[in-house]
Amino acid sequence: MGLLKNVPPLLTADLLHTLRNMGHGDKLLICDCNFPAAKAAKQSTSGKHIVITADLPAVIDAVCTLLPLDLFDVHNAALYMTPQPDVKLPEAGREVTEAAIKTIKKHCPGIGPGPRDRFQFYEESNSCFAVVQTLERRPYGNVILQKGVVGPDGKDLRPVVESVNHM
Repeated sequence: MGLLKNVPPLLTADLLHTLRNMGHGDKLLICDCNFPAAKAAKQSTSGKHIVITADLPAVIDAVCTLLPLDLFDVHNAALYMTPQPDVKLPEAGREVTEAAIKTIKKHCPGIGPGPRDRFQFYEESNSCFAVVQTLERRPYGNVILQKGVVGPDGKDLRPVVESVNHM
């Protein structure tokens, strides 16, 4: 396997090809090793089930170096799994969730990843373009990233907010 400059080594040729094929609004599920990834991949747009041998934050970090997030739909640009309301999030789940959120915000400060309870998250995962399964063993180590647009400057395209001049 050869490496490329400025491309994180965790991004395999298969994953790079998948990221390149995604269009604006397509979603990528990055999940832990306990997630029913094969089932989700069968329902995905591409049918892709890619395994990356690293923990969740490392995979998010690698993916977010190349994948623009959807800044026009900030409420859905990044989602993370939480337990259903009557279940307490285990400490290890809190750790991985906090690490995932921190990593997403590192790459895209305007994004505040949103929670989805476990069953809503499973439902949301059915509409993803592809599935990337990590070796993450901490529970609730699952995120969905929605692809945005690369602007003319090569950076994530952000909506232009026009101020209204009241004269």
